[in-house]
Amino acid sequence: MTNNVPTSVQPLFEKFNSDQLELANRTVMAPMTRGFSPGGVPNEEVAAYYRRRAENHVGLIVTEGTGIGHPASVSGENIPLFYGEEALQGWENVVKEVHEAGGKIAPQLWHVGMTRNEGDLPNPEAAAVGPSGLNLDGEKINEPLTTEEVEDLVEAYAAAAGHAKRIGFDAIEIHGAHGYLIDQFFWEQTNKRSDRFGGDLVGRTQFAVEIVEACRREVGPDFPIIFRFSQWKMNDFQAKLVETSEELEQFLNPLVEAGVDIFHCSTRRFWEPEFEGSDLNLAGWTKKITGKPVISVGSIGLDGVFTSFTSTETSSLDGLMEKLKNGEFDLVAIGRSLLHDPAWVKKVEEGRSDELKPFDKEALGKLY
Repeated sequence: MTNNVPTSVQPLFEKFNSDQLELANRTVMAPMTRGFSPGGVPNEEVAAYYRRRAENHVGLIVTEGTGIGHPASVSGENIPLFYGEEALQGWENVVKEVHEAGGKIAPQLWHVGMTRNEGDLPNPEAAAVGPSGLNLDGEKINEPLTTEEVEDLVEAYAAAAGHAKRIGFDAIEIHGAHGYLIDQFFWEQTNKRSDRFGGDLVGRTQFAVEIVEACRREVGPDFPIIFRFSQWKMNDFQAKLVETSEELEQFLNPLVEAGVDIFHCSTRRFWEPEFEGSDLNLAGWTKKITGKPVISVGSIGLDGVFTSFTSTETSSLDGLMEKLKNGEFDLVAIGRSLLHDPAWVKKVEEGRSDELKPFDKEALGKLY
């Protein structure tokens, strides 16, 4: 622990040690899409953006979502890619900058699935793909993926994982949340398949299970695999994959067996209980069920809810510290607070909370 850390925030600055990952403190930079990578290639400005967080003592940086090697993986010509020599060289430079500053970093491996609009760059001819060709509202847009096409997508995730290890990243995060491709397989509303990738709740985890297993084969036993999931979707904040802790256990067990090391449990408000009769949030329940380390996230340090993207004021960290001290979760992902203030972690660590800046949505338009 750093000397002279205020007692009130000491739980945030204890070292984290798991079988696969060691971090200087409990802070994580949450993945946030920025779209500042021209042609899908992260440039020097992007590398400097991540380096600034490492210089200011963020324990683990999770990059913005970055597209796996499939023509429909992203929507937008400035969203970073995780395939192709030029993009991977860009990421190699990001890793170098973060490591030089003493930080650790994981890429978030992403495919947007059916949320992609027709004609989107970088590949306007590529059709959106999903388990059943349904958008998040359950409307049919195109044909379901064939079993072979699903298997090819699994291999694309595995290839990305291999790139991450080769380039020197410290871990990977697989994006299985928010209504994107993997989550579209999880969700009953968007997955109507009758092959092994569909069916009941456990059947609908099979795509993710095979992705994790394939990534594990690619990176070996000791490389950390983080898996992010959520109940809510970008089009429906009230959506539920599971209604009870028993269902959550059914959902999580196959992912644990497949080889997930750390779960990143995405909620919009970290302080909200997930199920009636318990104060545990989604991360708390996930840790209780799996015994695995977990990352909690959701409006950390701010009084306004993530996804509203309106201006928000800073808020007390007391409730967060209580949950962290009680062992409800292990790591804390900070999003908007770090978006516009790269020194947020260092300020909290040094007792300079009065210098924390409120969030303004104009911060989305610039790499601070």
